[in-house]
Amino acid sequence: MSSAAFVSPAPSETGSQPIRVALVDDQQLVRSGFTMLINSQPDLEVVVQAGNGYEALAAMSATAADVVLMDVRMPTMDGIETTRRLMERSRSAAAGSWLSELKIVVLTTFDLDEHALAAIRAGASGFLLKDAPPEELLGAIRTVYRGDAVIAPSTTKRLLAHVAPLLGDPDPANDRHHTAVESLTVREREVFGLIAEGLSNPEIARSLFVSEATVKTHVGHVLSKLDARDRVQLVLIAYETGVVSPG
Repeated sequence: MSSAAFVSPAPSETGSQPIRVALVDDQQLVRSGFTMLINSQPDLEVVVQAGNGYEALAAMSATAADVVLMDVRMPTMDGIETTRRLMERSRSAAAGSWLSELKIVVLTTFDLDEHALAAIRAGASGFLLKDAPPEELLGAIRTVYRGDAVIAPSTTKRLLAHVAPLLGDPDPANDRHHTAVESLTVREREVFGLIAEGLSNPEIARSLFVSEATVKTHVGHVLSKLDARDRVQLVLIAYETGVVSPG
């Protein structure tokens, strides 16, 4: 991701204010490379750089950000615990504030599946491979900021499938999720299952022969009933409750 030459700048998605990005990674070279790439885009701006979780928590007590790119493995405080603490702040923040809308993307590799899953459970909105192409990283930031689609749904599904056995571990939230899933209407259950299979809203609309606006309405109902922050959380709940299974 060292060069932005292959990425065409996108129109600003926030009007006059760019999307504010926090980078949390213990490798200075990685932070520098990501910063150069992100700041090359007119609609994105790196506002925080931190080398570990403690630095990130301190910096984000003073500086507002919209999206955090969080490395999983760091010294002192790893990305999982940092995500958990930031999400605790987010849940207690005033509605409509930047902190209440904060999104976290975990940077991971396939050999860290369990760590990525733990970060999702802690409240991360998705995960991205650290060696992803530049355009995928930039697109992920914009996508998560909008909150209208999961990052790389097929990748999400594959990675969760690798760690599906862990999803059956005892967890009080599982019973609550089972009850919530049972409250879904037949159509909402269909939409829920298709989200878990990695389909986007347009793909779900085509599959069910309904309008995209109708799908968005159903997705909103499913998110509300399952008390999920975003579609990544829905995928996780679908695996936990057996709505979908590996393979």
